[in-house]
Formats: sequence, C-alpha cells, structure tokens
Amino acid sequence: MGKLGIWELLVILAIVLLIFGPKALPKLGESLGKTIGNFKKGLEDDDEDKEKDKNKKDAAEARDGED
Repeated sequence: MGKLGIWELLVILAIVLLIFGPKALPKLGESLGKTIGNFKKGLEDDDEDKEKDKNKKDAAEARDGED
C-alpha cells in the first residue's frame, strides 16, 4: 500500500466536506483528536500494566530462587 500524496488527501478532504458540510468539520476534527488521544493513552496504560506484571513475575521468581 503506497503513501498518500497531496492530491489524494485533497480528494478525501473534499469528499468529507461534501458529506458532512463545513459546519460539522470542526466538531468532527475535535472528536477525531479526542479519539486518537484516548487510543494513545490506552496503549500507554497497557504498556505500563505489562511492565508491572513483568516486574511482579521477576520479583516472584527471585523470591522462589532464594528458597
């Protein structure tokens, strides 16, 4: 799949403008921005949870090795 060029982006923007209208575009952009932000936050939280689980597993293995 190739990269999107400027002309492709302009065509997509024109289609979105025709479908939603100029008044709805700011709301649509805001919603999209919030969605992307929440998605990134979810990914970071997931990475933190995995790191915590790994640390707990490592600590449990270290305790088992001491016995």
